[in-house]
Amino acid sequence: MSELKILAISGSLRAGSHNTALLRAARKHQPAGLDIEIYEGLREIPPYDRDLDNPQDRPAAVADLRRRVNGADGLLIATPEFNYSVPGTLKNAIDWASTDWTKEEGLPLHRKPVAILGAAPTNFGTVRAQLALRQVFLWTDSDVVVKPEVQVFRSHERFDESGNLTDEATIALLRDLLGALKTKTQAAVAAGTAAR
Repeated sequence: MSELKILAISGSLRAGSHNTALLRAARKHQPAGLDIEIYEGLREIPPYDRDLDNPQDRPAAVADLRRRVNGADGLLIATPEFNYSVPGTLKNAIDWASTDWTKEEGLPLHRKPVAILGAAPTNFGTVRAQLALRQVFLWTDSDVVVKPEVQVFRSHERFDESGNLTDEATIALLRDLLGALKTKTQAAVAAGTAAR
């Protein structure tokens, strides 16, 4: 079997984001058989507009995001927590990637395997944001990895000054999550259930 393509999306735009650093760590520690690509276009995604959400009128950044989601075998999403929930920029991108008003394109997120993780400097990490994100993916009928849950709390203590993940317990959890995503994605590809 060829390598499974995983599109990794950080919900943070911040240059020094620990969530983006988590995705870099995921690439470093990815198991054999996964090919993780980190998406870097979140800043370019405009606010969701139903009037433009069709193949002819979608902004180029949105069309590119949908193409990448469609082309991926699975998704890896690192979310910060803002006001007890998912950052608006991330939710907005998911909204753009979740639709098919024409009933001809297919739903990019339908049965797509998804793994969620997150980092925050607080004592509770991104517990609430991840819960909110799981509810979103319930509606899109995505196939979310249930365990392990990777809640990187007090994240400033787990990365070095260069943004490298140094905490061995977190690295072990990350590897377990990637292994679970690989297993779920292999099953989806074999069954032909993931939207492509």
